[in-house]
Amino acid sequence: MELKRVVVTGIGALTPIGNNVQDFWNNLLKGVSGADAISYFDTSLFKTKFACELKGFNVLDFMNNKDARKMDPCSHYALVASQEAWNDSGLDIAVEDVHRLGIIYGSAVGGFQSSQESATVYIESGRVPRFNPFLLPKVLADSIAGNLAIHFGLRGMNYVTSAACASAGNAIIDAFNYIRMGRCDAILTGGTEACINEVTVGGFDSMRALSTRNDEPKRASRPFDRDRDGFVMGEGAATLILEDLDHALARNAHIYTEIIGGGMTCDAFHITAPLPDGDGARRAMKLALEDAEMDPSEVDYINAHGTSTTMGDVAECKAIENLFGDHAEKLLISSTKSMTGHMLGAAPAIESIASILAIDNSIAPPTINLENKDEVLPDWNFCPMKPVCRPINVALSNSFGFGGHNVSLLYKKFKP
Repeated sequence: MELKRVVVTGIGALTPIGNNVQDFWNNLLKGVSGADAISYFDTSLFKTKFACELKGFNVLDFMNNKDARKMDPCSHYALVASQEAWNDSGLDIAVEDVHRLGIIYGSAVGGFQSSQESATVYIESGRVPRFNPFLLPKVLADSIAGNLAIHFGLRGMNYVTSAACASAGNAIIDAFNYIRMGRCDAILTGGTEACINEVTVGGFDSMRALSTRNDEPKRASRPFDRDRDGFVMGEGAATLILEDLDHALARNAHIYTEIIGGGMTCDAFHITAPLPDGDGARRAMKLALEDAEMDPSEVDYINAHGTSTTMGDVAECKAIENLFGDHAEKLLISSTKSMTGHMLGAAPAIESIASILAIDNSIAPPTINLENKDEVLPDWNFCPMKPVCRPINVALSNSFGFGGHNVSLLYKKFKP
């Protein structure tokens, strides 16, 4: 079977540094940090008191209160990002076969916010249990894709992937594969996360995974820096419209870039820690390159997983070194988590958009707060503090999650 080519024709973003794609991209290039004191709950008893929250976002600007109350914020975020991507793609539901348009979305924690709120009300009430009839539809992760399908009227495949911080990466690879096998004309894919709450922050705090740089939150996310002390929580959503190339050309769609490969592996080592030698990550990148029938020397830019954790950054660099060899010295490598924070399951989607725009604009976003590179890391170009202008033909985006999940996505400048 001859595989079809798959392209990206629409993108949408709702992030801690911009509530749309253009603002997100502009702030990436400016090196803006989304980190600040948490406003959602009282942090006085918490070790970590800051995160990368959305700024100036009000779901009632996008839907009425009745509809909003039926959904968890993770669905709110997905709908807003997906509407931007849909509008950007120019797809017209009136002329499309809705049975060949699907949704595959990713989320690590789903409607955790609604679950926590309901449990808290029940425990504190001391009365006969009374729960909102929309509780389970709000909590279940599959409702994200279901709400999107209802909103856009898409009747093709519809499901949610969950693989911790690799969730949206799994979704994107699945969408890529279904389209290139000819099963769909286009798929709305990406990831969403509404995770800044007491239980999630408290849980990561107890694992000592979060930065505690409370006096300087904007300098806390510092991938590859010797003074890094943990990651910074982020939230939001990002959506990509993947489309069969022939279908896109037939409707004269704007094409951002081509997706050419994906790799997924598991460390099978530890529920939270990566393999120290980064072999699982190396194999994911290798599989993505093999999928694209591409040599490592053809890659120009890597949007690193780069969470700003001591073990994670070292393991990823070992993986890159073992796969790319001397070519690693020629790569541009950066971590946009230094600005957005770690958006958990949505991270692979927003970092895919950053990689796509890096190709489209011939510029690699910076790794901010990288003031003193960790001496155990190689002397590579991590794009410290400032973006780097250079032609980028091929970009690799890495995402690794608790449970040992590893995903690598490969994007290439589109050529007819």
